[in-house]
Amino acid sequence: MAANKLKLSPLIAFLLLASMAGMSRAGNIAVYWGQNGNEGTLADACNSGLYAYVMVAFLSTFGNGQTPVLNIAGHSSDGISSDIQTCQSQNIKVLLSLGGGSGGYGLSSTDDARSVADYLWNNFLGGSSSSRPLGDAVLDGIDFDIETGNSAHYDELATFLSQYSSQGKKVILSAAPQCPYPDASLGPALNTGLFDNVWVQFYNNPPCQYASGDASNLLSAWSTWTSSITAGSFYLGLPASTDAAGSGYIPPSDLTSAVLPGVKGSSNYGGIMLWSRYYDVQNNYSGQVKDSV
Repeated sequence: MAANKLKLSPLIAFLLLASMAGMSRAGNIAVYWGQNGNEGTLADACNSGLYAYVMVAFLSTFGNGQTPVLNIAGHSSDGISSDIQTCQSQNIKVLLSLGGGSGGYGLSSTDDARSVADYLWNNFLGGSSSSRPLGDAVLDGIDFDIETGNSAHYDELATFLSQYSSQGKKVILSAAPQCPYPDASLGPALNTGLFDNVWVQFYNNPPCQYASGDASNLLSAWSTWTSSITAGSFYLGLPASTDAAGSGYIPPSDLTSAVLPGVKGSSNYGGIMLWSRYYDVQNNYSGQVKDSV
């Protein structure tokens, strides 16, 4: 079957040619881990040699005075502390991801945001608590995967968390907005300019994702994101297999030949993010594209 031809605007075609001419940057792969017991351990993910960032997913309940709940479906928290240290010994950053597509979370006030920041610091970062869910290991930062509820007070949560960096180890902040710009849940937070990495989800959103050989919507949205938000690096968020999302999967050959050349020309390009480790194990997606990222 003949492949569909890419439809590119003149601007995107220019960016594509420019990046292929040597303006591109090498990037990393980030992955979400924790939502399928059959994906292997956190140490397995890090020992694969594929990833620079691993987000432990999810702290699915927090805020509004609730007792926070860590949901790492199918995984035991036993041994994760040593796994985190295994990852960090390889210079792989491990972050706790807040939110996800389900669960009960939200912030009701400035004080609520401060309370959640304090909880995260003491239970997952450099503070101290008698009930640290992942043990004594100190995570590298916090990821915002806010997909339900409103956007209120997440900018304040980001501000409070960033202030803990003054106590020694930097607290990395990352976010996973949907590709329609601006993101409904993370818009104000991202406008703070405090985020080190932004992995935009280019899936389950047909107006701004890749479809059947046509990369124009994705590349246009990428340009909007990377030029509108101040952040350390931007990552192309992708499903690691056709089963990982309802839409937006990009075959590895299409990613390396038609999409990556169009995004790597951005000075703030960081790499790709994959949902999730389980699907990456099944499809070996990162293994197929790593040399091109």
